Amino acid sequence: MLDLIVLSLHFLLCFLIFLAIWRGHEDVDLPSSSTGTVEVEPDGLILIGKEEDIKKSRRITAKVNGREVVVFYHEGKFHALDSRCYRKIFPHMISMLQQLSDINGQACIVCPWHKYKITLETGEGLYEGINPLEPSPTPQWQSKGVKQRIHKVTVDNGNVYVSPPDLSVSFDSDYFAEKYKNGGDLSMEK
Repeated sequence: MLDLIVLSLHFLLCFLIFLAIWRGHEDVDLPSSSTGTVEVEPDGLILIGKEEDIKKSRRITAKVNGREVVVFYHEGKFHALDSRCYRKIFPHMISMLQQLSDINGQACIVCPWHKYKITLETGEGLYEGINPLEPSPTPQWQSKGVKQRIHKVTVDNGNVYVSPPDLSVSFDSDYFAEKYKNGGDLSMEK
């Protein structure tokens, strides 16, 4: 009987930890992002928010053509990328991140679930690997290639804008960005 109680408590604790990870850190959301209506400028740029507000919060999530995008302000620059990890299995978003890292002089975000490192500037996935042909191999950071879609950010007159994505080129993160477009849930596929 005691084993059953301990097992039940363990299950409950694991479930609560899962919920904490899944929900993550609360982001600043634009009122417009929850309704799906954003202000589109005549040149196609989408207004995300006020420059000073984003600088204070250091990040904001918004909808850009129905897909969730997170805009970071880091070391004097704005960066925007799809908010869903390119390797998403469970419902989590990059905007849950509480950690930015510097890897070989590149600002990177770290996926809270997979611990993948993604550069803010290019969307490249990074991993630490060795060359077994070296006499005494030492781990070095390598690129997996561009995995996460980045979005062009424009700052004009105190406002921050994001360009709609150019979907003529696809990236790994597009799969989950499209699955969750307009707040849709990922359906179980066979």
